[in-house]
Amino acid sequence: MTSASQNPSSATHSDAHPSADASPAALSTLTLARPDDWHLHVRDGAMLDAVLPHTARQFARAIIMPNLRPPVTTTAQALAYRERIVAAIPAGRRFAPLMTLYLTDNTPPEEIRRARDSGQVQAVKLYPAGATTNSDAGVTDLAKCARTLDAMQEAGMPLLLHGEATDPAIDLFDRENVFIEQVLIPLRARHPGLKIVFEHITTRQAAEYVRDADAAPGTLGATITPQHLLFNRNAIFAGGVRPHYYCLPVLKRESHRVALVEAATSGNPRFFLGTDSAPHLQGLKENACGCAGCFTAPHALELYAEAFDKVNALDRLEGFASFHGADFYGLPRNTERVTLRREPWTLPEVFDAAGQAVVPLRAGETLQWRLVDPD
Repeated sequence: MTSASQNPSSATHSDAHPSADASPAALSTLTLARPDDWHLHVRDGAMLDAVLPHTARQFARAIIMPNLRPPVTTTAQALAYRERIVAAIPAGRRFAPLMTLYLTDNTPPEEIRRARDSGQVQAVKLYPAGATTNSDAGVTDLAKCARTLDAMQEAGMPLLLHGEATDPAIDLFDRENVFIEQVLIPLRARHPGLKIVFEHITTRQAAEYVRDADAAPGTLGATITPQHLLFNRNAIFAGGVRPHYYCLPVLKRESHRVALVEAATSGNPRFFLGTDSAPHLQGLKENACGCAGCFTAPHALELYAEAFDKVNALDRLEGFASFHGADFYGLPRNTERVTLRREPWTLPEVFDAAGQAVVPLRAGETLQWRLVDPD
C-alpha cells in the first residue's frame, strides 16, 4: 500500500468556480468568529480522550454523532455520553458538546419530549440501516417513525439525515440521488414543518435540491465536509488504493466537487460547516476491509480555508463556518474570534490514541493556512 503521506492533490484539484482568480496572496491572516462543527464523531474511551482536544482547540461547539456501540438512543444515554465528553475537554478550553439521539424504528415520541426538556439534546440522527459505520440499528422504514417525526416537528427538534439509499441494487455513486427522490422528498411532503439537515452532501443534485427547495426559513440545511470540497473520487486511487480518502458517502466526480464548492462559497445560509471527522485506528483503515471516515479534526479549519482560498472566496468563510449553522439551530453566534495565518506547515504523519496511531487526512503534507493558537 502507498504511504499515508503520498500527495494525490495534483490529480484531484481543479478550478472550482467559473469566475475564480488566483488566490489573494496579499492576504496573510484571516480572523473570523469562532466556528462550530455541525457534524462530528469523537468516539468514546481512549479515542475520545485523544481526538476531542483537536476539536476543542478550533471550535466552540459541535454536534456529536450518536453511532457508538451500543448507539445513543435515549436521553439518559446522551447525557451520560455528554459527561464523558466534558471530562475530556482540556483545562482552559471552552467547548460545548451538542448531543443527538440515534433514531431507530422503535424510538418513542416520549423520548423526543424528554430530549427537548433536557436542554442538552439538540437533534436526532437518521442512519438508514446499513448505510455507514455502526448503522446496523438504524431505520429500516421511515413509516415506522411517523409519530416520532411528528413529535420532532412539534418540538422543533431537527432531523439529521445520512442521505443514502441502502438497497444493494443501487450503484454506490447513485445512492444520494436515489435518497433524495425516494426518501427526502416524500419525508418533507409528509412533515413540512420538520427541521432537516441533509448531512455531508456530496453531489450536484443534493446541492441544487437544498438550494432550490421550497422550504420555510430555518427548516432545511446541509453540511459539507472539507474532503468533499477539496477532492474528487480520483483521490482514492492516486498511485494505489488510498484508504484515508475513503469515507461515506464516498467522494464523487469532479463536477460534483465543483458544485459543492459553489454552494459552500455562495453565501446561502442553508449551507454550513460539518467536518464529519471520523477517527479510526490506523490498522482499521489500512485493512483488507478498511473503515470509512476521514480524520480531519486537527486541521479542519485549515482545510476549509484552503478550499475557499482556491476560489478567491475567503470573505465567505465566516458565514459558512461561524454563522449559518448557529442560525439554523437557533443558537447564539459565538463572540470569540480565531485567526488563521498564511503559513506553510507540515501535518504530522500520525496522532497518538492511547499508544496507537490515528492517521489524519493528508498526513505528512504541507498545508498553507495555520490556526493561530491563542495560547
